Amino acid sequence: MALTLAPQAVLAQDADSGEEATGEEPEDENMIIVSGFRESLESAVAEKRNSDLILESVTAEDIGKLPDDSIGESIARLPGVTSQRLNGRANVIAIRGLGPDFSQTLLNGREQTSTGDNRAVEFDQYPSEVVNQVVVYKTPSASLVGQGLVGTIDVRTIRPLEAGEQVIAIGAKGSYADIGALNAGSREFGYRVNGTYVDQFADDTIGIALSAAYTDEPYQLQEFNAWGYAGNGDPTSPFVIGGSKSFVTSTQLKRFGVTGTFQAELTPTLMLTADGFYSNFNDDSTKRGIELPLGFGAFGTQFDPSTATTTTTEFGEFATSGTFTGVEGVVRNDVFQRKADQYSGGLNLAYEGDDGWSAFFDFGYSRTDRNELSIESYSGTGYNVGVGATDTIGFMSDTSGTSFNPSLDYSNPNLIRLTDPLGWGGSRVQAGYYNDRIIEDELKQYRLGVSKELGGFFSKIHLGLSYTNRDKSLTPDEFFVQPAGGATEVPIPADLLLRSTDLGYLGLGPIVSYDARDVIASGVLVLDRNLSNDIPAKAYRISEDLMTLYAQLDIEQDIGGGVLTGNVGVQAINTDQNSSGISFANGNQVDVSLGDDFWDVLPSANLSLRLDSDWVFRLAASRQIQRPQLDDLRAAIGYGVVTTIDGQSPTGVYPYINGGGGNPLLRPYRANAIDFNVEKYFANGAGVIALQLFYKDLVSYIDGANTVFDYSGLPDPAGVAPATQIGILNSEVNTGGGNFFGAELSATVPFDVFFSALEGFGATGGVGWTETKVEDANGNTDVIPGYSEWVANGTLYYERGGFNARGSVRYRSEFLADFTGFGGNITRRLARAETIVDAQIGYDFDSGPLEGLSIYLQGQNLTNAPFVSQFNVPVREAVIDNQEYGRRFLAGFTFRF
Repeated sequence: MALTLAPQAVLAQDADSGEEATGEEPEDENMIIVSGFRESLESAVAEKRNSDLILESVTAEDIGKLPDDSIGESIARLPGVTSQRLNGRANVIAIRGLGPDFSQTLLNGREQTSTGDNRAVEFDQYPSEVVNQVVVYKTPSASLVGQGLVGTIDVRTIRPLEAGEQVIAIGAKGSYADIGALNAGSREFGYRVNGTYVDQFADDTIGIALSAAYTDEPYQLQEFNAWGYAGNGDPTSPFVIGGSKSFVTSTQLKRFGVTGTFQAELTPTLMLTADGFYSNFNDDSTKRGIELPLGFGAFGTQFDPSTATTTTTEFGEFATSGTFTGVEGVVRNDVFQRKADQYSGGLNLAYEGDDGWSAFFDFGYSRTDRNELSIESYSGTGYNVGVGATDTIGFMSDTSGTSFNPSLDYSNPNLIRLTDPLGWGGSRVQAGYYNDRIIEDELKQYRLGVSKELGGFFSKIHLGLSYTNRDKSLTPDEFFVQPAGGATEVPIPADLLLRSTDLGYLGLGPIVSYDARDVIASGVLVLDRNLSNDIPAKAYRISEDLMTLYAQLDIEQDIGGGVLTGNVGVQAINTDQNSSGISFANGNQVDVSLGDDFWDVLPSANLSLRLDSDWVFRLAASRQIQRPQLDDLRAAIGYGVVTTIDGQSPTGVYPYINGGGGNPLLRPYRANAIDFNVEKYFANGAGVIALQLFYKDLVSYIDGANTVFDYSGLPDPAGVAPATQIGILNSEVNTGGGNFFGAELSATVPFDVFFSALEGFGATGGVGWTETKVEDANGNTDVIPGYSEWVANGTLYYERGGFNARGSVRYRSEFLADFTGFGGNITRRLARAETIVDAQIGYDFDSGPLEGLSIYLQGQNLTNAPFVSQFNVPVREAVIDNQEYGRRFLAGFTFRF
């Protein structure tokens, strides 16, 4: 049995069913009861049909059972939606071809903090087992507070009085990664367990829902990474790999999540709802590999082009094989650990009078405390360049990366020692680096609304007020890792050596392995604080206060052969943003606080013409915004006085101030949007075919550039005084925009609409195309982060008599992807197109002693599709990253008492 439909769908269903309206059981014993995945699809179709906004949704098949293993994967199967993978997990969502920086995520309608660096929610912070429904709004309304530029994702948990029955359910599943346990101490097998309790009391006027889930699962990754590519492309200097930093990564994800909801019908017109969510998230990664200086010619490495085999590309000759001599490799044993505690909850008091008046008060709270620790540990054949043994390495480069043939044994602890092999520390013996990033993110939201039913063309009026306060801070704590006692190199303690790590997939063989945390704890390596100005320059504290006022009129008007529904309204948002931190005037630290105060007025209209022939035509128009990334608002700015005449002074006066850093005066992305939909419903509302057309005129975009900046809010640098406070700042700035537009075609089709013999078979999915034309600050065409021209997905399913099976495919074309770089900073690279194939089979016991039991087997990434990035050129051999996750298999059950 599947979960109850969303409230709108329930009302629509009851209106069409005489038996349900009278509470009588249907008399037709041959009536087919739709449940599981099919009912989940019917719920999504009903939600789409009955809403006045353009949306997509996914509903749990049963308590604690989304259609996929994670929320991200379920959302990524919706039309016009896709995801980016992290360690093989669908982690962040792209809507209409644009990445997570352009959408907003809510939990039960409330804005949320994130386990990530910015606003975008990482969906693996929410256990899928505690989620009831996810709705993706592609158009906004005035009453939708916290909306995004391309979409708003609302994650919803169970409401016990809407469930309408007692439910006790438990579930468990085991997982297996066929790529194996790549690092010492890692595992191939993992597990998840979950439980849910829902009940109603006092004649169904009090309800309670509790859900908890625990995950302990490994994720494995084999990675090739290139520093870049050297050369001029001519036969005497072909393009060749400049260096390599490749790892095998083993991640152990441990996550505990719990959610609870209490509802009380205080009076027939007054409902109290209180809910809370807590997640403890521990993502512990071990990264082991070798860093090789190669074709850039640094650190004594030599490459002879006469030994190379080359291929001709439109950009010149590319070396596909050859030999490097004098290579001094750096063996890396790194750690990356992210721990986060997330707290979220709220209180809602809703009044629904019998005189047409209704009102609500809602308070929401969200907080995330996160520590992100990365430790780099270096070892090699000797301290500094030209001291230790060198390697002669052959290589072969192709469209999946580069493989090697070394002559040294990097697993020999007598050869490999803890040191600074390439002299990266300069006068300091830097045997590694320790970086702890401490992030605190807190959000409070207060909402008040009142509505009144009207007669005539406008059926209802809504007035509301929302106040949101968000504070987010980053405190970096960074150290150099050095050998103890001033030594230049030390042996790896024998008792801390672990099983060697196999890099055979790159031809590099085994390497020496240890846990850097244990070596530091033993005192063999010590920490020395980094006092550089670069460290406090990363810190920030951002405060945002948003006051939102809205007014909305609902529309409902009968016309010949149908009804016109929708809404028109306007939001007015006042933003008061402030950033505090440390700036640097000629290298001297100064405390600063800068900010801005401004208004955005966002009109919107949504019209739906619903014909009796089951056609729905929709037209939506709106003004939309998306706030900038939080770290782009940081106040940390380094600046100084330019005394020479360089032609760059914005006023033509010298000396002037020139600097770089964050921009606390940054305004949001802004766009004017129009959408048009045509939808045809059939099969008694179980099927739909929809065409969506959209256009957005970006009137304000954000891009990195030099901009005129008023330094009057900052202290003057010491020394020569500037002639004016108006100078230049290199930062993220608001620029002129551009546009993006596209189309989506989607369908949910039960096959028995064609032939009754195909009862139980069906398909759902869609394809989306988006085109962008956005100019950067210099008037050049810019690539929007996360943008894919094409996204597509499809699921073929069969479900009948308790048996269920489905196969799913999702595709996205190339896009600018986010990667975590040195020090936790985000870098962006062009990711290749990818196709992911998943499948599931299962059986639901509907009678007998096992009634209520569901068992299933899932396979993820069945074609072992890698995640590949390259330079922004059509030379497929110029690979930057090739990440292979392997296939994952999961077997589990849910039991509903």
